Parts: sequence; structure tokens; C-alpha cells
Amino acid sequence: MPLLEKKNDFGRDRHTTQQQPGRMKMSGVGNETRRNNFDQGLGITDSTYGLPSVLGWADAPANGGRLAGLFATCANSDCASGWLHLWRSRSGPIFERGWSCSANCTSMLLQAAIRREMGGRQSETISRRHRVPLGLVMLEQGWITPDQLRQALDAQKNAGQGRLGTWLVQHLGVAEQLVTRALGLQWNCAVLPLDFHDADGLATVLPRLFIEAFGALPLRVAAGQILYLGFEDRLDRILALAVERMSGLRVETGLVRESMFVSAHRQMLQASFPNSELIEASSESALVRVLTKAVERAKPVESRLVRVHDCLWLRMWVRPQVGPLPNTGDVEDVICSLGSS
Repeated sequence: MPLLEKKNDFGRDRHTTQQQPGRMKMSGVGNETRRNNFDQGLGITDSTYGLPSVLGWADAPANGGRLAGLFATCANSDCASGWLHLWRSRSGPIFERGWSCSANCTSMLLQAAIRREMGGRQSETISRRHRVPLGLVMLEQGWITPDQLRQALDAQKNAGQGRLGTWLVQHLGVAEQLVTRALGLQWNCAVLPLDFHDADGLATVLPRLFIEAFGALPLRVAAGQILYLGFEDRLDRILALAVERMSGLRVETGLVRESMFVSAHRQMLQASFPNSELIEASSESALVRVLTKAVERAKPVESRLVRVHDCLWLRMWVRPQVGPLPNTGDVEDVICSLGSS
């Protein structure tokens, strides 16, 4: 389901209220409207953004345009300013490790990134391997009887709603742990524990909207390098890949027991998230304009753009990041609807 359909067509609300931490500001493009992992020891792969090397926060640019200064090089390969940019007092913005010497160059960098992310949108197909039905998995493992399976399926059919696992647990006395283990076998993934969950400390992993809409639950960061991302009954590998590209952390996904997930997910949604703005664009040019305006306004020390299903996610670091995750006030998110065209 497209994200905006789930969120009641956000982009058409022109009313703006005082923004609270973690709340989204909504706007329509028609109204004109950082995450390197800055630790020296961490970074992303060469193919993540098409950038040539892993960079620490203080590293010099490998492709030009990394640090602004008298002899800085604009990251836009089609920059027409030549030597004139030497006289511009401009320390930012930085987009995907590249400094832009003007708003026009920022616009061109963003346009290229948008086309990169949208490139396979129309023809995108998600490879889905055949999954053995949950009931058959549990039957094969000896965790339920044929009679229990038949009763649960009949009850589900008569009610016209509910997941099979829920019927087995709530009405036939099957242990919830067994249902979760069966889902893990079905999705070929681990069942993740939920110990010492720090919702506020993990609120900068991804925007609140994605956590709510896609049923994701950041669990913990291990050794400053691995992020564990939990789901209730099915994995979202597209979201996991987007988080990995944005954060530079390796993302491991798995399932969490339903009762534990529901409680932790509810608590997660109450955490303090970075400020977010939701934008609905009718065309690529309109999207480029509004994102350029956002980047030029924030003058981030780093910013990145990734695609998440039918959305583009722009994250801007307004201050350098220390540690595996940014602080709440150090990043701003812009979530863009790609429209239907």
C-alpha cells in the first residue's frame, strides 16, 4: 500500500502548526514550499552512493567537494562557475560528501540523486520466494495437531479477519513462542530478544512515520556497527536496506514475539524523534526545487537521500555526529511522496 494512502494524504494539508520534537511538518510542493557514520572506524561501501571510498568525518574528499574553503572543489561535475567559486564565502551545504558552491549546483546534485533512486521504480519487482504456509510449518514441526490447524483455519475464515497465529494462540492455547519460531522458519530469519530496549536512544534510526507505517522496531546497536531491526510477523527488507544505506551500519533483521513487539512498538512511537517534514510532489522538477530549498536552508554538514518503497527520505545532519547514531537535535528528515506519475 502506498505510504500516503495509509497516512490520509498528508501532502494536501496546507495548514502548519508549531512543530514539536518528532512531529512532522506537512507541505505541498505546489506551494513552493548527517549521516556519515562520522566515527573514523566506520563507513559505507563504495557502491552505496557511487562514492569512491570510506570517509571518516575529518577525511579529505576523494571526489572533490568535501570540505569548503578557498581551494574547495564543487562536487557538481557540470559546475559552470569555474574559478569564481573561490570568492564565495560558503561552507555548506554538504550532500553525500560533496560540497556545492551554489544553490544551482545543489539542485543538480539532488536531481541526479533523485533520478538514481527513482531509476527502477516503474519496473521494480520484488523477488518473493515461495513460503510454506505457517500452519504447515507448525504441523511439520509437531507444534500443532491437524485438528488444531483445521479449527484455526475455520475460525479465521468465519471471522474474515485475523492472522492464523493469533487464532492459534488466543483460541486454541498454542504457545506464542512456537508461533514466532515458526514465523522465523517461514522467513528464514532469527527470533530476536527484546532486552533493555531504549526507545529514546533509538529514535534517530529512522523517522517515526516509517516505524508506524512499516511496523519496524529498532532494537539495539551492537559494537557500534550492527543495528538490529525487529518486525512482528514479516520482514521488510526494502526498509532495512534503506536504513543501512542511510546509517552506514550493518542492519540485521528478525522477528519479535507479538506480545513483546506490540508493547515495545507502542512505547517506541512515544519517543522523541527528530523533526520531520512530509512533502508531496507532482513532478521531478517540483521535488528538486523543494529539496534544494530544504538543503540550502539547513546548510547541513552532511546529507543523504535514499528511497523507501514509494517515498524518498532525505536526512540532513546539522551538526557532526559522534557515535553510531546521531542525537535527536542533530538531524532533520524530509520524506517525499513520489506521486503517481
